[in-house]
Amino acid sequence: MTMQPRTDVVRQNDVTEDTQTLLARNQRSAGLARDMSHIQGWGVDLDRKNRPAVPMERTPPRLENVHWDRPEEQPMTVRVFHSPERPGMTPVFGTRQPPKGLSGIMRAAAYKMTENDIRHWLLLLVADRVDMVEGIGEDLMHGRVPNVLGEMGIKAELKHNPQGLVKKAAVTAAVVGLGYYLLSRRRAR
Repeated sequence: MTMQPRTDVVRQNDVTEDTQTLLARNQRSAGLARDMSHIQGWGVDLDRKNRPAVPMERTPPRLENVHWDRPEEQPMTVRVFHSPERPGMTPVFGTRQPPKGLSGIMRAAAYKMTENDIRHWLLLLVADRVDMVEGIGEDLMHGRVPNVLGEMGIKAELKHNPQGLVKKAAVTAAVVGLGYYLLSRRRAR
């Protein structure tokens, strides 16, 4: 879910000096040569009056007298996707689940689109489901039988929602039975 900028608080041409100073410092530290203040809502969280945590923030800030302006960048050993709306990678990112197979191809296609495009999010949802099926296939190829019922939380469902479990089982049985009936009817022809 993306957050919409609050246009009533910061307008495109209404950027405070604090915001410009922080933007300039961030651009220098990130090595960016372009100014992002033309983007509506950019830096909206930099205005102290608009921060919900202002009363709880520490003065002076906790990270004083550090030896770096920007943390040392993590080496990129696998392909990492990031939003096309952002100019560069964050210094730290996850590499535990690198993209692979059909789900990786689907994620690459999704990250070519902007985050405000519904196709981006739908592709990512479908890629997650495809990745789950690919994982079951990998388990079977390695001789491991996945505990699908246990991973679906059947014990907890039975304990906390027995009527719902009965309904799900009835619907599943009806769908499987209908499928079997249609297939057997087709073979009989």
